[in-house]
Amino acid sequence: MSTPPDDAALLAAELLARRWLPRNHPRVKRALIDADQWQAVERRLGEVGLRLVDNVFADHVTIALQRGTESAVFGEHGLNASNNLDLPRDAVALLIVLWSLIVLPKRERQAARASEPEGQMQVEMFGSTKAVPSARSVSPVVSYRALLADFGTQLGKKTRLDANLKLLERHGFIERRQDDIAEGPLLDLLLDYDALAPRILEGALGDVLLRDAPPTPTPQAPADTPAPSTHAD
Repeated sequence: MSTPPDDAALLAAELLARRWLPRNHPRVKRALIDADQWQAVERRLGEVGLRLVDNVFADHVTIALQRGTESAVFGEHGLNASNNLDLPRDAVALLIVLWSLIVLPKRERQAARASEPEGQMQVEMFGSTKAVPSARSVSPVVSYRALLADFGTQLGKKTRLDANLKLLERHGFIERRQDDIAEGPLLDLLLDYDALAPRILEGALGDVLLRDAPPTPTPQAPADTPAPSTHAD
């Protein structure tokens, strides 16, 4: 007769099945305030090369590969790729744009300890109370129409933009609320704030958009002149 799984095993299993869980989930809440429980979950995940991902500025927790297992899983080609979700380059550029428009101002509000609706105060890991507003209470939304107007040309225009928004939503990076685009469960978990924020704030966003913009179409050759042949690399 098999032994029933403990709470650490159940939390690890649920994260594997659902990919992310809210911080107010009963088992997540227990792990966040109980160091022994947190370490037990990390041990269970570590046995299969995974790790818990959490930060106090996000409303969810998730799992990711340990750094030491990435090369074995993805190989050299995967590690050299811009992402391991097979996102096209314009989708990655869109993700960076949305991250900068949503996460950067949200983090500023949270760091400034913006006013918290009653009952929404988050508890830091292992019981230290800190008035960090929940992401949902301070996270800005991005207007789809404004996004299309401001970045549509660089991001492939409406057809590509719509397709990539659906892709990012499916992966949990964003949520769609009619004409608004909001933070998804993974937007502030799987992108490295410490590495990305300085580059965005120093103006690298323009370089990213320029690099990932679709190539300028070649002018149509006259009917009596053969067009130059092209081929994919």
